[in-house]
Amino acid sequence: MKIGILFDLDGTLLDTLGDLHTAVNYALSRFDYPHREKGEIRSFLGNGMRNLIKCSMPEGTTEQQVDATLAVYQPYYDSHNLILTKPYDGVLPAIAKLKEKYPVGVVSNKQDTAVKPMCARFFGEGLYALGEVPGCPRKPAPDMLYKAMAEIGVEKAVYVGDSEVDLKVAENAGLPCLLVTWGFRDKAQLETAGGRNFCDDPAQLVEALEELICKAFYEK
Repeated sequence: MKIGILFDLDGTLLDTLGDLHTAVNYALSRFDYPHREKGEIRSFLGNGMRNLIKCSMPEGTTEQQVDATLAVYQPYYDSHNLILTKPYDGVLPAIAKLKEKYPVGVVSNKQDTAVKPMCARFFGEGLYALGEVPGCPRKPAPDMLYKAMAEIGVEKAVYVGDSEVDLKVAENAGLPCLLVTWGFRDKAQLETAGGRNFCDDPAQLVEALEELICKAFYEK
Protein backbone atom coordinates (compact mmCIF):
# COMPACT_ATOMS: atom_id res chain seq x y z
CA MET A 1 0.00 0.00 0.00
CA LYS A 2 1.45 3.34 -1.11
CA ILE A 3 0.88 6.04 1.50
CA GLY A 4 1.69 9.72 1.05
CA ILE A 5 2.47 12.42 3.56
CA LEU A 6 1.09 15.90 3.03
CA PHE A 7 2.25 18.88 5.05
CA ASP A 8 0.91 22.32 5.79
CA LEU A 9 3.66 24.92 5.34
CA ASP A 10 3.42 27.94 7.65
CA GLY A 11 3.82 27.00 11.28
CA THR A 12 4.40 23.35 10.39
CA LEU A 13 7.56 23.22 8.26
CA LEU A 14 8.57 26.88 8.12
CA ASP A 15 8.58 29.66 10.70
CA THR A 16 7.17 32.38 8.46
CA LEU A 17 5.71 34.65 11.12
CA GLY A 18 8.36 37.39 11.00
CA ASP A 19 8.05 38.02 7.26
CA LEU A 20 4.24 37.78 7.38
CA HIS A 21 4.13 40.31 10.20
CA THR A 22 6.37 42.72 8.30
CA ALA A 23 4.39 42.38 5.06
CA VAL A 24 1.00 42.88 6.72
CA ASN A 25 2.17 46.00 8.54
CA TYR A 26 3.73 47.34 5.34
CA ALA A 27 0.38 47.00 3.55
CA LEU A 28 -1.53 48.51 6.48
CA SER A 29 0.86 51.47 6.66
CA ARG A 30 0.25 52.33 3.00
CA PHE A 31 -3.34 53.21 3.95
CA ASP A 32 -2.58 54.64 7.42
CA TYR A 33 -4.21 51.72 9.23
CA PRO A 34 -2.83 50.83 12.68
CA HIS A 35 -0.10 48.20 12.81
CA ARG A 36 -0.68 44.77 14.33
CA GLU A 37 1.43 42.95 16.90
CA LYS A 38 3.12 39.72 15.91
CA GLY A 39 0.91 37.70 18.25
CA GLU A 40 -2.18 39.09 16.55
CA ILE A 41 -0.87 38.09 13.12
CA ARG A 42 -0.14 34.60 14.47
CA SER A 43 -3.76 34.21 15.56
CA PHE A 44 -5.08 35.36 12.15
CA LEU A 45 -3.14 32.79 10.11
CA GLY A 46 -4.56 29.61 8.62
CA ASN A 47 -7.39 30.68 6.31
CA GLY A 48 -5.54 32.30 3.43
CA MET A 49 -4.10 35.71 2.71
CA ARG A 50 -7.40 37.54 2.20
CA ASN A 51 -8.63 36.44 5.62
CA LEU A 52 -5.26 37.46 7.11
CA ILE A 53 -5.58 40.96 5.68
CA LYS A 54 -9.25 41.31 6.56
CA CYS A 55 -8.65 40.29 10.18
CA SER A 56 -5.69 42.67 10.40
CA MET A 57 -7.67 45.70 9.26
CA PRO A 58 -9.82 47.87 11.54
CA GLU A 59 -13.36 46.74 12.19
CA GLY A 60 -15.83 48.13 9.69
CA THR A 61 -13.52 48.28 6.67
CA THR A 62 -15.21 47.55 3.36
CA GLU A 63 -14.50 44.70 0.95
CA GLN A 64 -13.10 47.28 -1.47
CA GLN A 65 -10.65 48.47 1.19
CA VAL A 66 -9.64 44.85 1.86
CA ASP A 67 -9.05 44.36 -1.88
CA ALA A 68 -6.88 47.47 -2.07
CA THR A 69 -4.78 46.44 0.93
CA LEU A 70 -4.45 42.90 -0.36
CA ALA A 71 -3.22 44.25 -3.70
CA VAL A 72 -0.33 45.90 -1.84
CA TYR A 73 0.33 42.98 0.49
CA GLN A 74 0.62 40.13 -2.03
CA PRO A 75 3.41 41.45 -4.28
CA TYR A 76 5.31 42.82 -1.29
CA TYR A 77 5.18 39.49 0.51
CA ASP A 78 6.08 37.54 -2.64
CA SER A 79 9.30 39.55 -2.93
CA HIS A 80 10.11 39.76 0.80
CA ASN A 81 9.20 36.31 2.16
CA LEU A 82 12.69 34.86 2.61
CA ILE A 83 14.21 37.48 4.89
CA LEU A 84 13.34 36.03 8.31
CA THR A 85 11.64 32.78 7.22
CA LYS A 86 13.43 29.52 7.98
CA PRO A 87 12.64 25.86 8.61
CA TYR A 88 12.02 24.86 12.21
CA ASP A 89 15.04 23.12 13.70
CA GLY A 90 14.96 19.43 12.79
CA VAL A 91 12.48 19.76 9.92
CA LEU A 92 14.95 19.44 7.04
CA PRO A 93 16.45 16.11 8.14
CA ALA A 94 12.96 14.78 8.90
CA ILE A 95 11.72 15.68 5.41
CA ALA A 96 14.80 14.14 3.81
CA LYS A 97 14.28 10.90 5.71
CA LEU A 98 10.56 10.75 4.92
CA LYS A 99 11.18 11.35 1.20
CA GLU A 100 13.29 8.20 1.11
CA LYS A 101 10.25 6.11 1.98
CA TYR A 102 7.07 8.07 1.15
CA PRO A 103 5.72 10.39 -1.54
CA VAL A 104 5.69 13.82 0.16
CA GLY A 105 3.90 17.05 -0.71
CA VAL A 106 2.97 20.45 0.71
CA VAL A 107 -0.56 21.91 0.69
CA SER A 108 -0.92 25.47 1.96
CA ASN A 109 -3.53 28.24 2.05
CA LYS A 110 -0.72 30.69 1.33
CA GLN A 111 -0.74 32.06 -2.22
CA ASP A 112 0.75 29.63 -4.74
CA THR A 113 3.11 32.35 -5.99
CA ALA A 114 4.85 32.19 -2.62
CA VAL A 115 4.45 28.49 -1.80
CA LYS A 116 6.24 27.04 -4.82
CA PRO A 117 9.39 29.22 -4.62
CA MET A 118 9.65 28.79 -0.85
CA CYS A 119 9.36 25.00 -1.05
CA ALA A 120 11.88 24.85 -3.90
CA ARG A 121 14.28 26.98 -1.86
CA PHE A 122 14.14 24.93 1.32
CA PHE A 123 13.13 21.42 0.22
CA GLY A 124 14.35 21.11 -3.37
CA GLU A 125 12.66 21.22 -6.77
CA GLY A 126 11.36 17.64 -6.51
CA LEU A 127 8.88 18.26 -3.69
CA TYR A 128 5.29 18.74 -4.85
CA ALA A 129 3.87 22.01 -3.51
CA LEU A 130 0.42 23.55 -3.90
CA GLY A 131 -0.79 26.92 -2.64
CA GLU A 132 -4.04 28.79 -3.07
CA VAL A 133 -4.97 29.03 -6.75
CA PRO A 134 -8.17 30.02 -8.56
CA GLY A 135 -10.58 27.16 -9.15
CA CYS A 136 -9.44 25.01 -6.23
CA PRO A 137 -11.18 25.83 -2.94
CA ARG A 138 -8.76 26.41 -0.09
CA LYS A 139 -8.61 24.42 3.13
CA PRO A 140 -10.70 23.30 4.99
CA ALA A 141 -12.38 22.20 1.75
CA PRO A 142 -10.72 18.88 0.84
CA ASP A 143 -10.08 19.72 -2.83
CA MET A 144 -6.43 20.76 -2.40
CA LEU A 145 -5.62 17.53 -0.57
CA TYR A 146 -7.29 15.42 -3.25
CA LYS A 147 -5.38 17.27 -5.96
CA ALA A 148 -2.07 16.78 -4.15
CA MET A 149 -2.71 13.08 -3.57
CA ALA A 150 -3.42 12.59 -7.27
CA GLU A 151 -0.25 14.47 -8.20
CA ILE A 152 2.02 12.45 -5.90
CA GLY A 153 0.30 9.22 -6.93
CA VAL A 154 -1.33 7.97 -3.73
CA GLU A 155 -4.84 7.02 -2.66
CA LYS A 156 -4.08 7.16 1.06
CA ALA A 157 -2.23 9.83 3.01
CA VAL A 158 -1.59 11.44 6.38
CA TYR A 159 -1.93 15.19 6.75
CA VAL A 160 0.40 17.16 9.04
CA GLY A 161 -0.47 20.66 10.24
CA ASP A 162 -0.49 23.08 13.13
CA SER A 163 -4.02 24.52 13.28
CA GLU A 164 -7.71 23.81 13.60
CA VAL A 165 -7.97 24.43 9.84
CA ASP A 166 -5.56 21.56 9.21
CA LEU A 167 -7.49 19.28 11.53
CA LYS A 168 -10.73 20.14 9.74
CA VAL A 169 -9.39 19.65 6.22
CA ALA A 170 -7.99 16.25 7.17
CA GLU A 171 -11.39 15.30 8.58
CA ASN A 172 -13.14 16.56 5.44
CA ALA A 173 -10.77 14.55 3.23
CA GLY A 174 -11.03 11.43 5.39
CA LEU A 175 -7.34 11.47 6.31
CA PRO A 176 -5.62 10.91 9.66
CA CYS A 177 -4.07 14.10 10.99
CA LEU A 178 -0.89 14.72 12.96
CA LEU A 179 -0.77 18.12 14.65
CA VAL A 180 2.53 19.77 15.54
CA THR A 181 2.70 21.96 18.62
CA TRP A 182 5.62 24.23 17.66
CA GLY A 183 3.58 26.30 15.19
CA PHE A 184 0.89 28.99 15.25
CA ARG A 185 -1.49 27.31 17.72
CA ASP A 186 -0.60 25.92 21.13
CA LYS A 187 -1.47 22.40 22.20
CA ALA A 188 -4.40 23.45 24.37
CA GLN A 189 -6.03 25.18 21.40
CA LEU A 190 -5.50 22.10 19.23
CA GLU A 191 -6.94 19.80 21.87
CA THR A 192 -9.99 22.06 22.21
CA ALA A 193 -10.43 21.82 18.43
CA GLY A 194 -10.52 18.02 18.72
CA GLY A 195 -6.91 17.08 17.97
CA ARG A 196 -5.77 13.69 19.22
CA ASN A 197 -2.42 12.98 17.54
CA PHE A 198 0.43 15.35 18.36
CA CYS A 199 4.13 15.85 17.76
CA ASP A 200 5.96 18.21 20.11
CA ASP A 201 9.43 18.19 18.53
CA PRO A 202 10.57 18.02 14.88
CA ALA A 203 13.19 15.48 15.97
CA GLN A 204 10.27 13.13 16.73
CA LEU A 205 8.38 13.82 13.50
CA VAL A 206 9.37 10.69 11.59
CA GLU A 207 8.61 8.43 14.56
CA ALA A 208 5.27 10.13 15.24
CA LEU A 209 4.23 9.80 11.59
CA GLU A 210 5.15 6.16 11.37
CA GLU A 211 3.21 5.42 14.55
CA LEU A 212 0.15 7.18 13.12
CA ILE A 213 0.48 5.41 9.76
CA CYS A 214 0.64 2.07 11.53
CA LYS A 215 -2.36 2.90 13.71
CA ALA A 216 -4.45 4.37 10.87
CA PHE A 217 -3.75 1.91 8.08
CA TYR A 218 -2.40 -1.35 9.48
CA GLU A 219 -3.92 -1.93 12.92
CA LYS A 220 -7.35 -3.00 11.72
